[in-house]
Amino acid sequence: MDWVLFGIFVVLMFSGVPLAVAMGLAGTAVVAATGLGMLSLPTNVYTGIAKYPLMAIPVFVIAGLIFERAGVATTIVRFASSVVGQRQGGLAMVAILVAMILGGISGSGPADSAAVGAVMLPSMVKAGYPKEFTAGVIAAAGSTDILIPPSIAFVVYSLLVPQASVPALFAAGMIPGILSGATLMLVAWWLSKRHGFEQPTGEQRPPFWKSLREAGWGLAAPVIILGGMRSGYFTPTEAAVVAVFYGFFVGMVVYRSLSWRAVYDVLVESAEIASVILTVVALASVFAWASNTLGTFDHLAKAMLGAGLPEIAMLVSIQVLLLIAGMFLDAISIYFIFLPLLIPIAMHFDWNLVWFGVVITMNMALGQFHPPLGVNLMVTCRMAGVSMESTIPWVLWMVAAMAGTMFLVTFVPELALWLPRTLGYL
Repeated sequence: MDWVLFGIFVVLMFSGVPLAVAMGLAGTAVVAATGLGMLSLPTNVYTGIAKYPLMAIPVFVIAGLIFERAGVATTIVRFASSVVGQRQGGLAMVAILVAMILGGISGSGPADSAAVGAVMLPSMVKAGYPKEFTAGVIAAAGSTDILIPPSIAFVVYSLLVPQASVPALFAAGMIPGILSGATLMLVAWWLSKRHGFEQPTGEQRPPFWKSLREAGWGLAAPVIILGGMRSGYFTPTEAAVVAVFYGFFVGMVVYRSLSWRAVYDVLVESAEIASVILTVVALASVFAWASNTLGTFDHLAKAMLGAGLPEIAMLVSIQVLLLIAGMFLDAISIYFIFLPLLIPIAMHFDWNLVWFGVVITMNMALGQFHPPLGVNLMVTCRMAGVSMESTIPWVLWMVAAMAGTMFLVTFVPELALWLPRTLGYL
């Protein structure tokens, strides 16, 4: 039945069936064929999402959309421009820096790619950047958002791997997220300089202190979220609620850019986005329950360990496997499909599960902007009006750069573990 489960899933996936539905149907078919009890399915769907940490997901989605509609991205762009200055490749670097800052508010790559794209696409194209390059840079920049806390991906990982707490994962993702962003900025600058994008115009950079004051309300959001969790005032889920009310205050009282109609639209859109995420979680839980009951992943894990691969070879094999999977699957689906297989292997080699979560999530970040299923790239290509294929010559440079950072964190675990250990989470 192990191969039947995966066989049905793969056939449905390549037939164009949505991933969540494919996982749910594959699990249901195996449950029916093996007599595990069809009445258990509604219970598994419910228990898959009836978990307190998952409440943070829809609330962080609301927070991200509120800050986007409030115009926070525009003020942060001016602040980032004052830091980077007028230079060749400056706007590309600004786009990446802005995405990193916004990642400290919502933790959703596609949402932040859309927010940064709305502000940066017109100005970058006007400055002479090709649309294909611009779409690739903004999509890659948005991928850092699932590493820099708060991160929806880390919340889901912690749900599936209780040994790794959400605060520990948030802290562990900080340095790898900043390293990834810095690497992308370096590549964007090099490509801009090599191809002569954005020649300096002699325009004066925005005043630093004025732009910092204007962006202060937006920049304070990550400090409030992470500072509140660190001080123990609230949990990650409560931090998301605080972020929402802070966003309402900034948008309706400080900037006065949010009307009641805009607030209604934000709530409707966030409900749609969150429902998609939680539907994936709910139906994937059926797939996970069926595979765990059959012992599918235990069999696969024993087979992989029985191959006798040394630790380094096993680690590289896992990374390559996830890199390939990331070309076709979204992060949440990969967690539900592969974590039951990979966690026993990680425990066999005594790998730290917080570090392991960061490494896997970096792989998922790569999958957000490389074809053929890079969700961030889909968003930015649609906004720029270009095909995904046309961005490949630019995106591959960024994929290579971020993959290098991922392998650096893979073989130097302290880059992920130093901060959570220092803060007392490990």
